[in-house]
Amino acid sequence: MKTTRRDILAGSSALAATMALGKVAPVAAQDATTITWWHINTEETLQAACQEAADAFVAANPGVTIEITVLENEAFKTKLATSMQSGEPPHVFQSWGGGVLAEYASAGLVRDITEDLKVDGWGDSFGQAGLAMYSSDGANYGVPWRLGMVGVWYRKSLFEQAGIEAPPATWADFLTTVQTLKDAGITPISLGEGDKWPGHFYWVYLAIRNGGQAAFDAAYSREGSFADAPFVKAGEDLKQLIDLEPFQTDFLAQTYPDAETLFSNAEAAMELMGHWAPNNMDADHADDLEAFRADLGWFPFPAVEGGAGLATDVLGGGDGYALGKDAPDAAVDFVRYLTSVELQTDWAAKGWAVPPTVTAASSAVTDENILPIMDTLEEATYFQLYYDQFLPPAVGGVVNDEVQGLFAGTQTPEGAAQAIDDSFVEEMDS
Repeated sequence: MKTTRRDILAGSSALAATMALGKVAPVAAQDATTITWWHINTEETLQAACQEAADAFVAANPGVTIEITVLENEAFKTKLATSMQSGEPPHVFQSWGGGVLAEYASAGLVRDITEDLKVDGWGDSFGQAGLAMYSSDGANYGVPWRLGMVGVWYRKSLFEQAGIEAPPATWADFLTTVQTLKDAGITPISLGEGDKWPGHFYWVYLAIRNGGQAAFDAAYSREGSFADAPFVKAGEDLKQLIDLEPFQTDFLAQTYPDAETLFSNAEAAMELMGHWAPNNMDADHADDLEAFRADLGWFPFPAVEGGAGLATDVLGGGDGYALGKDAPDAAVDFVRYLTSVELQTDWAAKGWAVPPTVTAASSAVTDENILPIMDTLEEATYFQLYYDQFLPPAVGGVVNDEVQGLFAGTQTPEGAAQAIDDSFVEEMDS
């Protein structure tokens, strides 16, 4: 079924109780309430915007206090897992939805906000594809605040230096581009495989290109298997890339921030990463931001010749917020504010990626680095959430581990695919 930007972003433009930026409607009178909010927006301007949003909500709601904890991505995941194990999750926290959130829901660790979404058309303000990532068994446990996709960011100046006139459209062209960059003495790709999840983007995209939605649906429903030919071929194609040695020295030990710094400093020509990448690097370029942004380019993950997947099939996801099991009503109202049309429109205009709310908010996007992503999403024929978030957490962890094994040369394409399938079968049988 074709997924368009309308599916992802469209919804009702009416939010009767929407709280405008700097003009927040107060919640019902209540006793003193403290809301704990954990997020991963470490980039300076976005972190400041989150603080401003919290301050505006608190100012409109005497008696409410918001305690914010800002964590880097990996530190957040570790701390959240610990809090879940203790049965004391934060009231509001970063979530990518999918199988991870579903597992928390089945354990009774998150608040069901299904009925809250029905109030004043809040749920209708989201594109339903984005909202569905935060649902499980017919109930909703969170909402997205931005939505986007993974693609290849590149430095135009380094492409020009290597004599590359246009971004590659096919996997064969991509491999040729890598070799051309190497021949010019340029590191082709930055990768922080020490964190594992950045490398999983390659294998998943290649599985999508080789098998399309049909292969994933068959494996997930058990009419097929994650050890079927498209998933093995994904590993074989990835090995073609790995054998070219396109990454920086120590890429297996370096983290995503390490790799991002390399790309930000134009010490590598490409980075396969999500819609958030430019904003994360802006702080490095306070003195040359306009020039930095002008040197950035973006292209979709290349098509694989002969694959069943389409070039318009995309891998992506969103950043969202879920609520812990003990979240007070004020926390729900705060999340309502964070995802209001007015606040989303303001943030979209500042280039913080594609908002998952109404088209009115998405139309505020003017960032030349984000518009191509929006155009690609509009033409998307299949939208797949990251495997390490869509699949059950234990399986997602195996995906990341096995793909890292491919990068390290300690695993084979067949072995990686079989291990992933074995873990899925074990999880489904448990």
